[in-house]
Amino acid sequence: MSNPKILIVDDELILRESLAEWLERDGYETNTAASGEDALEMVKATRYDILFVDIKMGGISGLEVLKKVKADDPEVAVVVITAYGAIATAIEAMRSGAYDYLLKPFDPNELGILIEKILDYQAQARENQFLKEQFKDRTRFENIIGQSRSMQTVFDLIQDIAPAESTVLITGETGTGKGLTAKAIHTLSPRCDGPFVMVNCGAIPEQLMENELFGHQAGAFTDAKTTQKGRLELAHDGTLFLDEIGEISMRMQIDLLRVLEDRIFYRVGGTQPLEVDFRVIAATNRDLLESIKEGVFREDLYYRLNVISLQMPPLRERKEDIPMLAEHFLARFAQETNKSMDSIQREAIDEMMLYEWPGNVRELENAIERAVVVGKSRYLMPEDLPIFRPDFVKPPNNTLKEIEKAHIIQILKDNDWNMSRSAKILAIDRSTLYSKIKRYDIRQAD
Repeated sequence: MSNPKILIVDDELILRESLAEWLERDGYETNTAASGEDALEMVKATRYDILFVDIKMGGISGLEVLKKVKADDPEVAVVVITAYGAIATAIEAMRSGAYDYLLKPFDPNELGILIEKILDYQAQARENQFLKEQFKDRTRFENIIGQSRSMQTVFDLIQDIAPAESTVLITGETGTGKGLTAKAIHTLSPRCDGPFVMVNCGAIPEQLMENELFGHQAGAFTDAKTTQKGRLELAHDGTLFLDEIGEISMRMQIDLLRVLEDRIFYRVGGTQPLEVDFRVIAATNRDLLESIKEGVFREDLYYRLNVISLQMPPLRERKEDIPMLAEHFLARFAQETNKSMDSIQREAIDEMMLYEWPGNVRELENAIERAVVVGKSRYLMPEDLPIFRPDFVKPPNNTLKEIEKAHIIQILKDNDWNMSRSAKILAIDRSTLYSKIKRYDIRQAD
């Protein structure tokens, strides 16, 4: 740290000069001001570490100087100088943020000890702030929140793989933060100034996927009045994020594999080859090796995508992150809805810690949003949460698939089979919900 700067503010010339002389003898850089008005002008031009301010001065008082200086710079230490008979004013100054007070006349040795205490205190405060920022960085990493060991491993892996050009396959259940992780890798990569283009392979119908990825030439089909760039072309010099890659059709898998190998493609109806340069990040909630065995996913595409793999842990395996995530979502939705809900009841936290969260972080986010909207208290209460119902019973065979199926059935029942509302509560899109209903053979009779 550079030599501390000290400003002495007093309307008595002798006191200013003698105090400055003592401090300069000890190696401190000092300036003086004869009035509160001069002092406020000087602190605008120069940042001081310590101010010694006389309480009683003509014009702006020392107390006013203290309040204005601390309002602009809370870290500066202000010591007020006062006579013995004005101790009550000095105590008022302490309540207004003064570090300490000095009684006239004062001992130069005591002055030196006080300055050392102030500088030690400021150094400790800076160190604490640094540690706090370090901790914050490790719990809130590029908009991903987590202090658990599994999330620290994810943070480390993101930092390791971001500078590379290798293709990344992010796996994990729905709602675990695969999209945020992909964006974090892009943000920390050399391509961060380029575009981040996402393709939700599960939400785009098969008949539209070709046009979505490759674009089309004018006149390629009846409504193609102008040439349109596809997502591959838009991702040039950036990152292409293929979300829910496990849902893509076998025909499109062949076309996509060719592009990933050659980095050349044709627009629909086009004859000119187009060359693209992008990094590929893919994500899926499916077991792609199982999909390969079932014959619905190409093995060669899998190995092309799975150069670097990153597994996102489900929320039930990092429950120590739940309180932090809940508080984060509470603060956000309270601000967005202008509600004065500012804390979560301990009982609500306990309930959250017991729940299995099949929809993971996204389900928690939606649950907190709903609780903020419907809550009547300044506290988030257990009854505000939509997930904790006495009639929700885990199936006897406690596999993840059966838990998910039972949960989907319960949500559908609660919402009278309204697909949009059910999908929102489950933190998935409607196409994914339809896919799960088909996969689990769920019928309204269930």
